[in-house]
Amino acid sequence: MSTPPLHYGQASGFILWFTGLPSSGKTSLAEALVDTLQSTMRVQLLDGDVLRHTISRDLDYSRADRLIQAERTGYVARMLAAHGVAVVVATISPYQEAREQERARAEADGLPFLDVFVEAALPTLESRDRKGLYRRVREGENLHLTGVTDPYEPPAHPDVHVRTDQEPLEVSRDRVLAAVRARGLCPPPRQA
Repeated sequence: MSTPPLHYGQASGFILWFTGLPSSGKTSLAEALVDTLQSTMRVQLLDGDVLRHTISRDLDYSRADRLIQAERTGYVARMLAAHGVAVVVATISPYQEAREQERARAEADGLPFLDVFVEAALPTLESRDRKGLYRRVREGENLHLTGVTDPYEPPAHPDVHVRTDQEPLEVSRDRVLAAVRARGLCPPPRQA
């Protein structure tokens, strides 16, 4: 399935694509970023869990379906960004191929795209796991758990790489904001 390019005129939106293992802190970091950006611009969070229960509820965890999920997410993100929205995507998106395709599609539409690799060590992932996925896999349950029983391909050269197990959330957020501001995509911080 191929999505058509978007042509909605001059856009001031952009796409931040957060990728990382389950419980790495993608959603928490994305929400913190949205809270910061929304005072100066239109912003929309596309969270992987929400997308799985809405536009991708017909998909499973096979490679083919994960690629379709990334394509659907990317299309929605591009459509919003083409209308001047800062789009923050927080989804595992385990395959480098899919992330590269979504970057290429965004750039073909003239939309800035930054990938943010959100990383944490396995003990931290397990300690944060509210759904009990890591525990269930350890107990022998057959789950498609990315990075454990299913593959995860970390970005080779992310625009931003944060370690949520080694720095406070605010530091990670500020590092992402700095990258966005360095590209002129959002206003500088207000002076007190």
